[in-house]
Amino acid sequence: MTVGIGFDIHKLAKGRKLVLGGVKITHPKGLLGHSDGDVVLHALCDAILGASGGGDIGEKFPDTDERYKDIASNKLVSKVVDEIKGEWSIENVDINIFAEEPKLGNIKRKIRNSIAGILNIDSSSVNVKAKSMNECAVSAKNAIAAQVVVSLIKI
Repeated sequence: MTVGIGFDIHKLAKGRKLVLGGVKITHPKGLLGHSDGDVVLHALCDAILGASGGGDIGEKFPDTDERYKDIASNKLVSKVVDEIKGEWSIENVDINIFAEEPKLGNIKRKIRNSIAGILNIDSSSVNVKAKSMNECAVSAKNAIAAQVVVSLIKI
């Protein structure tokens, strides 16, 4: 077994859609980014790449490449999963989402099911936790961050 960790943070901005873990969330602001800005799926990509020794999301999908402009991040995750298919199996995914707003308690199950679907694994292998930053972080109300830990098993 091998373990990888991923982290991402993006600023919130008006005029953008908010997508977390592949789930569209109604909110007056969305996340800035070259792609759709989904910090959960970006951190997931990095965790999978880290566990498999595959580099990082910036190497695989550079923000200088117009092919990835406004791309749905679930497509990025699918590409990463395709790269490890046949060599690695995803055993577990553990996610922390750090957000002051919106409150995510009622959305965690949707995010869990979305990620399980994207990865084609049972939802019991995915855990999602939402954390308030208690207004302590520098960008507490202006950003959302995610941290993901993934365990892979060699096939």
